[in-house]
Amino acid sequence: MKNKFLIVSLLTFVFIIVVFYITIQFIQPPSKKEFVIASGSINGQYHKTALMYKEILEKQKVKVNIVTSNGSIDNLKLLKDKKVDMAFVQNGIDYDQKDIQIRSLASTFYEPLWIFYKNEKYSMNYIVELTSKKISIGKEGSGSYDLASKILSDSNIDNENSKIFNYSTEEGKNKLLKGDIDAIFLVSAPSSSVIKELLENPNINLFSLKRAKAYSRKYSFLESIKLYEGTINLYKNVPSEDINLLTTTASLVVRDDFSEELTRLVLKSIKELHNKKNLFEAENQFPNIDNIAIPASEEAQRYFTYGDTWLEKIFPYWIASNLDRLKILIIPLLTLLIPLIKGGFPLYTWSVRSKIYRWYDELQALDLSLETLNNEDLKAKLLEIEELKKEIKKETKVPLSYMGEYYDLIMHLELVISKLNTKINNLKGI
Repeated sequence: MKNKFLIVSLLTFVFIIVVFYITIQFIQPPSKKEFVIASGSINGQYHKTALMYKEILEKQKVKVNIVTSNGSIDNLKLLKDKKVDMAFVQNGIDYDQKDIQIRSLASTFYEPLWIFYKNEKYSMNYIVELTSKKISIGKEGSGSYDLASKILSDSNIDNENSKIFNYSTEEGKNKLLKGDIDAIFLVSAPSSSVIKELLENPNINLFSLKRAKAYSRKYSFLESIKLYEGTINLYKNVPSEDINLLTTTASLVVRDDFSEELTRLVLKSIKELHNKKNLFEAENQFPNIDNIAIPASEEAQRYFTYGDTWLEKIFPYWIASNLDRLKILIIPLLTLLIPLIKGGFPLYTWSVRSKIYRWYDELQALDLSLETLNNEDLKAKLLEIEELKKEIKKETKVPLSYMGEYYDLIMHLELVISKLNTKINNLKGI
């Protein structure tokens, strides 16, 4: 009986292993825990943010490789050429959707457009006032260049009526401070050291756009924001008045084939970095997928709609993602569990009862042998059956629900003992 039970159990176990092995062949393997991100110039905010991503993600055993560039347009080219997996791109950058297969993960922070000009004892409020001026709009390939070109074009400012230069941020700042140029366009986070330096320089003014809201209506990726008087430095009262600014956002963009698992892990990891209140950002405003020019990936949309899965709330991410990948095993598991559960109860009943019924072979053999024995042999059998009784009580352990069958066995044993005693007494009387 025991051997039969072991054979059945072993065959069932082997069958389950085979079914699971076949099913696992259809499960997508885990993604590679490594990617390459294009940032921007080594002194820019994109690069600083990429370094923070690297620190956060490498704590979770994800290797992050950083590639520097001239900015957003260069980053799009790197994505197109498949030299990077992810990149920072200024929201609103023009690109050929047929030529570059990319998706957004999120907008991460505001990037205001700062227009600084020489302080010549008068204020500028309209872009058209820059006509005939010497203007730096950033290097080709940068987000500053792209947005400044759009804004200047709207006011018909070009190289025919003005002088436009493509200096880097640092070079353009130095040219402005020396008086070699009249104005500079910069798209940068307010934490930039260049922005702080120019804001606090009394010889430099910051453009306050009276028609900021009009630009935000024309370009869906732009928003009108206000830099309030004294925000930068209350003691020095910088700025000295409220300033109307335009801002875009920094978008985190990936190639179409970027891993869904890494998408969720990146968004989960950077959330705490970007959701804090800042100079222009409200608490929990970022990251988001609002007003992004490059459509969000499906996985990013799911993440922002539903948040962390219940598995991600319980387990570390890589455990949760692997458990989620194994959900395909639920179907064969349920298929196996139903017959196993149905067959498990009879199998359990049989295994418990087999502990009792196995003694009946010996008991029946003893009973049949009594007919031909003499008095001495009967006494020997009596001793033998008493030993059997002790052995049964010692070895037969069954649940309380099966004690009825156990006591039936003991009762039958007692009947044989009684029959044996009767025969011995009868033989004595002869």
